Amino acid sequence: MHTRVLTFTGAKNIDGGVDFLRQKVVPVLNEQKGYRGVTASADRSGAVLGILSLWETESDRDASDSALTNARQEGLDLIGGELTVETFEQLLAEVASPPGPGSALIVTRISMDPAKIDENFAFFKSDILPRIKANAGFQAVRNMINRKTGHGLVGTVWADQDTMKAAATEAQSRRQEGIARGVSFGDVSYREVLFSDLR
Repeated sequence: MHTRVLTFTGAKNIDGGVDFLRQKVVPVLNEQKGYRGVTASADRSGAVLGILSLWETESDRDASDSALTNARQEGLDLIGGELTVETFEQLLAEVASPPGPGSALIVTRISMDPAKIDENFAFFKSDILPRIKANAGFQAVRNMINRKTGHGLVGTVWADQDTMKAAATEAQSRRQEGIARGVSFGDVSYREVLFSDLR
């Protein structure tokens, strides 16, 4: 599976953006080959809106780009702020309880030497993932990477803000293990899931 991540920073109209996604963009997405779902999340206090779309293959994702160009610009005009578009390969997605509006999301930026991706992912899957899933309120996890640059995102979803905060504290205690393996940790974004349409 492959993903496209849109991040609006300095977003001025988050709810309008989500309505636009639901009413205008999802019908366009549904017409695209290989489309597998979309989610929207926001950090209202930080004025950040994130939109993640899922695609069966890299070529399906890339082929959809031209069909979505106008909608993306219209969305930016409505939402405001600055837009960053990133693409990743989804290495892992596990869902214990389908997230929905009101679920809490932690998005952590990571980076590493591209040559270390498979080795580090194997460690994540065998050692880190069980500990994430053992936390109270766990709903889902998604691990995504750009194999060319070594930049990636890890998203974990929690039942509410309280369980998210507890999980964030626990995640901090694991960081040294990642750093020792050459993983760099970037910005961490704490958000609320606003919309989910997954197949």
